[in-house]
Amino acid sequence: MINSVRNTVLAIINKNNYGYISPSDFNLFAKQAQLDLFDEYFVQYNQQINEENSRVSGTGYADIKKGYEEVIDYFSKFATLTPNTVNVYTLPSDYYLINQISCFTGGQLQGEAEKVSSSKINLLNKSLLTSPSSLYPAYTQSGNSITVYPNTFAGAQDVKATYIRYPLDPKWTFTTISNGSPIFDQSQSDYQDFELPLDDSNDLVAKILQYAGISIREADVFKFGQIEEQSQNQQQ
Repeated sequence: MINSVRNTVLAIINKNNYGYISPSDFNLFAKQAQLDLFDEYFVQYNQQINEENSRVSGTGYADIKKGYEEVIDYFSKFATLTPNTVNVYTLPSDYYLINQISCFTGGQLQGEAEKVSSSKINLLNKSLLTSPSSLYPAYTQSGNSITVYPNTFAGAQDVKATYIRYPLDPKWTFTTISNGSPIFDQSQSDYQDFELPLDDSNDLVAKILQYAGISIREADVFKFGQIEEQSQNQQQ
C-alpha cells in the first residue's frame, strides 16, 4: 500500500510542478500521517459507543463500532513485564494503551490489577479492609513503569500486560538506477508497509499532502489535502 500512496502523492504534487518530496521526507510524513489516523480510531470508536448508547448506531454491516474494534484489536499484544526493582515493572517500549495488568503467583493467575492514582494507593494501603491483596491487586503508573501492590508480586513472571501497541513506522525503501531516480524495492530489510487498513489509503494521501504542503511551502497542496480529508470524513 505504501508505494501506491507515495505514487498518488507524487502525482498530485508533480501535476502542478509544486516540487519534489525525497524518500526520507515522505517516510517522515507517512509516519506522522499514520499516527494521526491511529489516534483518530480511538476518538471515532468513543463516538460510536456514545451513538450506540443513544440508540442511533447501526447493526450488522452498519455496525461501525465493530469495524473500529477489529482494526484496534490488530494492534493488541500480550507481554510479560520486566521487573525493575521490587514490585516495579517496566512497560513495553511500544505500548500506546494498557488494557489489562494481570498478576500471577507460581504461574497461576491471581487477579487483574486495578489502576489507581498515587494519592489513592496511599489511602488504600492504610486500611486493612481496602489494601490491595494477591486476589485483588492494584497498580499505579509513573511514566513507562508501574508499581504493583501488594509488593509480593516481584518476580520475573509475576506481572503480564495486555496492551495496544503503536503501529510500526512505515518506510518506503528503494534502489537507485543510473539517472538517480529512486525505484521502489520492498525486498530491503528495513521495508515496512502501512499497518492501517487498505481503505485508509485516501486518508493517508490527504494527511501526507498536508505535511508536504507545509514542507515545500505550497499552500495549494496543503489546502488540497485538507479538502480531501474533509471529503473522506463526510463519507464516514
